[in-house]
Amino acid sequence: MLELISRVVIAAPKRILLATVVLMSLFGVLSAPVADLLGAGGFTDPDAQSNRANKVLTEEFHRGFVNLNLLVQAKEPVTSAPVRAQVDRLVAELRSTEHVARVLSPFEAPDPVAAGLVSKDGRSALVIAFMDGNETTGIASSTTLVERYVGQRDPGLTISAGGPGAVYSAVNEQSRHDLTLSEAIVLPLTFLVLVWVFGGVVAALVPLAVGAFAISGSVAILRVLAEFVDVSVFALNLAVALGLALAIDYSLLFVSRYREEIGDGSHPDEALRRTMRTAGRTVVFSAATVALCLATMAVFPMYFLRSFAYGAVSVVVMAALAALVITPAAIRLAGKRIGKPGRRGPLSESRWYTWTHAVMRRPRIAAAVTLIPLVIAGLPFLNIKFGFPDDRILPTTSSARQVGDHMRSDFTQDAGLPVHIVLLHGNGTRDNTAIDAYAAELSKVPTVVAAAGPGATYAGGRAIGPAGHEAGTGKDASFLTVTTTTLPFSAASDEALDRLHAVPPPAGTTPLFTGAAQSNRDGVEAIASRVPAMLGLIAAVMFVLLFLLSGSVIIPLKALVLNALSLTATFGALVWIFQEGHLGGLGTTVVGTLVSTMPVLMFCVAFGLSMDYEVFIIARIREFWLASDRSDAAGRESVALGLAGTGRIVTAAALVMAITFAGLVASQVSFLRIFGFGLAVAILVDAIVIRTVLLPAVMVLLGKANWWAPAPLARLHARIGLNEGAPSKNSSVPAEVG
Repeated sequence: MLELISRVVIAAPKRILLATVVLMSLFGVLSAPVADLLGAGGFTDPDAQSNRANKVLTEEFHRGFVNLNLLVQAKEPVTSAPVRAQVDRLVAELRSTEHVARVLSPFEAPDPVAAGLVSKDGRSALVIAFMDGNETTGIASSTTLVERYVGQRDPGLTISAGGPGAVYSAVNEQSRHDLTLSEAIVLPLTFLVLVWVFGGVVAALVPLAVGAFAISGSVAILRVLAEFVDVSVFALNLAVALGLALAIDYSLLFVSRYREEIGDGSHPDEALRRTMRTAGRTVVFSAATVALCLATMAVFPMYFLRSFAYGAVSVVVMAALAALVITPAAIRLAGKRIGKPGRRGPLSESRWYTWTHAVMRRPRIAAAVTLIPLVIAGLPFLNIKFGFPDDRILPTTSSARQVGDHMRSDFTQDAGLPVHIVLLHGNGTRDNTAIDAYAAELSKVPTVVAAAGPGATYAGGRAIGPAGHEAGTGKDASFLTVTTTTLPFSAASDEALDRLHAVPPPAGTTPLFTGAAQSNRDGVEAIASRVPAMLGLIAAVMFVLLFLLSGSVIIPLKALVLNALSLTATFGALVWIFQEGHLGGLGTTVVGTLVSTMPVLMFCVAFGLSMDYEVFIIARIREFWLASDRSDAAGRESVALGLAGTGRIVTAAALVMAITFAGLVASQVSFLRIFGFGLAVAILVDAIVIRTVLLPAVMVLLGKANWWAPAPLARLHARIGLNEGAPSKNSSVPAEVG
């Protein structure tokens, strides 16, 4: 395949580039409406207890579970006749609006729930609209209502929107704005760095072209997928950052190797063929490694993480395809403007060669000097706590965030996020008396304001009024509503949920809990239960692929350990800054937890990119090892030459990639800021510390054992393994790259 591509590229580079432009135009047209088709939710397991309860509430009782909190603020008490009349009109309008399943009014709810819908100073009230349908349609309906009702309604009356519906809508809009801002910051800076790295403007344009093709193609794929499955809007952020980063990686490797071949005196066409056979194979192998690593996110049921698997795999494939076609075509067409040979001289005269030998002379000291800080940096990771994203992921200037802050400080309860309990009637019959007794027991739990059963609303075990719309019974199920004073996603909320679960349900019924606290718990449990499978898949895939590359069983084990060590240090830094609040949380709101999906997402992306560099370096080291006499001295020399040939490439690629992901730090959505910061740190630690110090130190300590494999596996590798080929003639230093 690679030989065929090189022949086509040499014969018709202009046609290839023209076809590329046409394809990108088609991708652009296809993906134009993509942002409107993607969702901002997807943090919960569809099969979890909370979502099964939500399904019953929606289908059997026609109650929405995506709520929109409309905060009505007046200059006079909301209980005054003029303000109350306006609130009543708002409630009536909402109830007549399509897709609104029900509306909770501060003047119709039973006490003490009603008291929680009015602020402490009496000048603000909450009107809560619950959307019908699922999470995606509920968010869309909320967006429509926000546009219709938010703002100055009548003289002296202002309406703001909060709650999950408004938050997801605001996050969706904010992420689009942040993506544009990130591109505006990253692209010019990246281009300047690329001009320096590649040594010319024309050469610097190549990775940008490759990245543009990869990004446009992957976005088009996401747009098509959105017609059939739920796709998160945040997959776009990953597609843009990862597409540009990998395009730079692959283009840099390709151009560097081509310049090396030209510097060794090869004819341009032959240099291109040799580059395709060596660097081209490495690109294919690296892309397979990264894609399979990122594909493991598909084991998680929440579409937020699955979307990243879709986006990541598609952008990796498109980046590799573009690098293998666009880069050689551009080189063939531009000639010496890209393929100019630079400094001549053996790799043994490079500074990377000298540095690597310095590390290998004192490998134990080098390992200790790097290991100790990494372990210390990773210690905070032991205290990691997972949580669910709420309005505090938005900036304080966001209206949805301001409503959330107002509710936390000026209201005694969050009536928009109660605990709903669905009771499934196992034998098809129900006992309303027993269900009411259950509600009465639930109301005795500390921090519970009220529990509504089918017959009455209870507080402290006593009936205090009718249940209203907060409870109901059907043929196969009943539901109850429990309102508490605890803040959602807090430790107190989690403790209250445990106590509610501990209350025995009526005989013959199966309880299903839902609400913010239960959804948070279900999300964390869904991730925790599948992490072992994800880790096992990653380990197995990486082991097999690195074995095929190296012919060794030791190299894959070493790579897994070093990558895990690097990521542990990165996660420790994230806990220390964003969970514990040091360094001011870098401008984010510290809530004492990390969004549960973030560590998983970051692990997969960072691990995949680490393996990308591992493939680059090990492939080159193995070239020199295969061409040597396989002695201990040859092993040391192979490591030094391999790092001398790739050190500049990896460091330069890591620098540009870190800039690309650091652009997300400008995001006003906190978990995107965490994501960008964490990946930038992980990439720099891996490239600067792991690859340039620990890797050579560990490899020299292992000696010949680096390349060991049991005899059966060695024979298997001889038949199906990857042979990268011989080093270039003179092993000259890559020209003006890095």
